[in-house]
Amino acid sequence: MRNIAIVGGGIGGLTTALLLEREGHQVTIYEKEATLGGRLAFETNGEFKVDQGPTIVLLPELLLDILGEAGIERDQLELIPCDPLYDIYYADGQKFTKYRDPARQTEEINSMFDGESENFTRYIKDMTHIYKFGFDAFLSRVFHRKRDFLSYKNLAFIAQSNSYKSVDAFLQTYFKNERLRQAYMLQSLYIGGSPQSVPALYGLISYSEHAFGIWYIKGGYASLVPVLEKKCIERGITICCNSAVDRIVVENQQVKGIVVHGKTIPYDAVVYNGDYPNLSQLTKEKKKPGQKTYKPSSGCLLVYLGVNKRWSNAQAHQFFLPDDFNQNMKEIFVDQKIPSDPSCYVFNPVAIDTDAAPNGKSVLYMLIPVPSNDSDDWDQDVEKLVDQQIEKVENMRFTGLRDAIQWKSIRTPSEAEQAGLYRGGSFGIAPHMLQSGGFRPQVIHPTIAGLYAVGASVHPGGGIPIVMQGAKLLHEWMKKEMEVC
Repeated sequence: MRNIAIVGGGIGGLTTALLLEREGHQVTIYEKEATLGGRLAFETNGEFKVDQGPTIVLLPELLLDILGEAGIERDQLELIPCDPLYDIYYADGQKFTKYRDPARQTEEINSMFDGESENFTRYIKDMTHIYKFGFDAFLSRVFHRKRDFLSYKNLAFIAQSNSYKSVDAFLQTYFKNERLRQAYMLQSLYIGGSPQSVPALYGLISYSEHAFGIWYIKGGYASLVPVLEKKCIERGITICCNSAVDRIVVENQQVKGIVVHGKTIPYDAVVYNGDYPNLSQLTKEKKKPGQKTYKPSSGCLLVYLGVNKRWSNAQAHQFFLPDDFNQNMKEIFVDQKIPSDPSCYVFNPVAIDTDAAPNGKSVLYMLIPVPSNDSDDWDQDVEKLVDQQIEKVENMRFTGLRDAIQWKSIRTPSEAEQAGLYRGGSFGIAPHMLQSGGFRPQVIHPTIAGLYAVGASVHPGGGIPIVMQGAKLLHEWMKKEMEVC
């Protein structure tokens, strides 16, 4: 068995640690911050507390199954279904509600988008097939060689299913109404990509909402972290916080250990849990001519509010779309500038968890998609942009919001970059075609033996359950390596 260092205590690192320890490996986690969790953390002022990062729990069975493999029983988490899934508000005030149940969704579509219900039925039927193939062929495999990804079977399926198209172009083969297409393409923002460039295979996110629902972890998504941490401690996994790794020691293209606080510590293998483009800083690899430069995902302007009011009948999740959705996407992803009329997502956890805020009060989370920190002008007029969005959601749904605010905290892409997110992108590297599947960084380093990686920038991609799936793929790969040895 091997002595393994994990660099980074995010969800990928914690899951990997538990899976590897179960195989008998000796595991040590090094985390540069004072606490574990990475993107899974709380923003708080002491009185109010809300998830700082992810809020929407997708693929619950995948999450629970992997936790089970890591030794965490299902009863250690309380998962609550969100149904309706969420409300979508269009710029003119029209509201469209998403439901998990296809029959209930068909009723909603019939009431708003005449003639589209049959198209929706066809969409669900086709996506059921695409999901089954896609999960087995892409989400359950490591593509150590690109030819494994570009197999005849995979290429034939991609061509037949139109998965090579963008999400936007793919949806045009199903829905005629532009607003309905927007309701099924905005999910690409969950992973930091534009529906005009993200491959249609990522459209499985919107399908998964109907197939498996949207869920909420009682206490917030970040409450998963102490459960994992406790299990790590119980199992003898060493956790070193406030311990930034200065360097990964590599000799003759073989990992030998790490340097922490100026001290060299030998290890048989190292797992890097962070944004993959930052890995080269630790290995001290020199960039070669023509070497690939990764494109970051979009960033997020995050606003956390503590308010002395609750709103009846407001959903836990709602989206507020701009008048021109396509222009909004162009400004963020093409022009790399602050959108003139942004979209906005609002998380209102007290709608599903009355204990999420003090009695009679609420805590709200607002996410405004913006460019990554590559943009020169985006940091300007942040308060003005935030005020505009508060006014929008107040006028459309949360009446009296502005006067009810008791606490406000703002997190920008600049701060995200300082925390270690690649160029301030909130979701790792961008999920476009040439950074997806076999073209995305894999769990095994291509040239350095004994070096591995997990995280949002690594295949199979971003989102908490998918990052955990990456940890599972790494565990399975390393298990096979040991069997060969």
